[in-house]
Amino acid sequence: MTRVDGETLVQLFTRRLAESGDRPALFVPEERSAAVTWRPVTWSALGNQVFTLAAALRRLGVRPGDRVVQVAENRPEWIVADLAIQFARGVHVPIHATLAGPQVVEQIRDCGARVVLVSTAAQAEKLACDPALCDAIDVWSYEPVCDAIPDRAVRLLSDLTTGIVGAEAERVHREAVADVTPDDLATLIYTSGTTGEPKGVMLSQRNLTTNALATLGMLDFAADDLRVGLLPLSHIYARTCDLYCWIACGYQFALARSRETALADCVALRPTGINAVPYFYEKVLAAANAMGKPLAETFGGRVRLCNSGGAALPNHVAEAYRAAGLPLMQGYGLTETSPVMTLCTPEANKLGAAGRAIADVEIRIADDGEIVTRGPNVMQGYWNRPQATAEVLKDGWFHTGDLGRIDEDGYLFITGRKKELIVLASGKNIAPVRLEALLTEDPLIEQAMVVGDGRSYLVALLAVNRDALAQALVTSHPNGDAKALLADCIARRLACVSHHEQVRRFAIVERPFSIESGELTPTLKLRRGEIARHYAAEIAALYAASSEKSACASTMGIR
Repeated sequence: MTRVDGETLVQLFTRRLAESGDRPALFVPEERSAAVTWRPVTWSALGNQVFTLAAALRRLGVRPGDRVVQVAENRPEWIVADLAIQFARGVHVPIHATLAGPQVVEQIRDCGARVVLVSTAAQAEKLACDPALCDAIDVWSYEPVCDAIPDRAVRLLSDLTTGIVGAEAERVHREAVADVTPDDLATLIYTSGTTGEPKGVMLSQRNLTTNALATLGMLDFAADDLRVGLLPLSHIYARTCDLYCWIACGYQFALARSRETALADCVALRPTGINAVPYFYEKVLAAANAMGKPLAETFGGRVRLCNSGGAALPNHVAEAYRAAGLPLMQGYGLTETSPVMTLCTPEANKLGAAGRAIADVEIRIADDGEIVTRGPNVMQGYWNRPQATAEVLKDGWFHTGDLGRIDEDGYLFITGRKKELIVLASGKNIAPVRLEALLTEDPLIEQAMVVGDGRSYLVALLAVNRDALAQALVTSHPNGDAKALLADCIARRLACVSHHEQVRRFAIVERPFSIESGELTPTLKLRRGEIARHYAAEIAALYAASSEKSACASTMGIR
């Protein structure tokens, strides 16, 4: 693919309007009583909304480089706001809607935003934990908000756009096309913070557009495709691979209404492709098997391209989708790389691999096994954190913190996380991600976290599929010995690893790890520090016995 070095999001969207103006762009849900219909919105109509809001933001005082925060769930307004901020020449700072109030406030303060867009009263209420901040920012909402912030009015965004005439909106459009450059800062995205405090990743117009165009160059998208967005747009995976690829290619797009309605929305819309995380594909596979329903029908019957990212894709899940005639292709990337670095494609999809490097992205493995990369997709740096930036950007190469290998065919395999390496008391280095992936291949184990840094052996916290466990006890362990059954499962799954990589003891947690509890990032990665803190007593109990013989513990009361 020819390198496109001078593109901006403003240019991409402007070109899409010129080429596809009257074609359907976005399908918007409209709920009437119990029925849901999906109304098409043309590219031209979407453009009018974008330019009107951009003019309103400029009228509000947003100037080039000003940060504008958005705290909202996926909804059409999210897309309009993202593009409007680009045309207003501001910097979009999307904050995950699942974060707690103090976390939201911390990120608003860190980026120095003065304008905040919120979706609902629930999101506005998060700001109330810091009255001083509320006095310093201008808050606008998509839905009516009453008394969410004491002694502080939150106004409707629709009131801000009232009175904007076409000439004013078009002037803002023209100025953006003329003035926005590829090196302009487009967005600040705060990392999920699996370790340490979240940092604002600075991504330029060039970072985002080159990554979207190179991703499209690897995949066979067509203008008559329909894709459904299942992932939060506040995360860079969905932002680039759903939103900006959509604009660059011109296919049709719809946002699922919620996690709970995702499959129902797919059945109604019948998409040809989706992006999702491995956990979603695992849950859908389990549900389809439980219902005896063909996997393809679960997504509406037309899907021909499934992409997976955000975490490692278990081999058994990839194999099940392949057997069902659904290509499930893994990719790899980070927020700091906009995010895509590698992709599998329908023509080149090696089991267990994260794919090959996309156009203009270089990848190599450092002497210590770390994956390093350079290319037009690599971030400008961390917001106001020059030391943290210097630690990961060295001589033009971004150091990912991930461990991997590249095979003879150029496929990248992720083998672990450098900072998450467990060093046993014996000095042996253990990559827990690999072991956790093996454990969760078992249908009885939904989540696993391996622990053991500084210890003489490994232990694990397990979240189990209770229904599957109960059924397995009936068929294979009629005496009801859940401990023995799970110990057998662990032994089978880890039969392929070395002695020091064996899990000697385990505890079953009472509930799955979740975003709401702070134990998972928005992309469903384990927040190991939080999990270890929540289950400190259980972990201590696993190491309390003087013997290192295989044993197990349970906190869920199974007998």
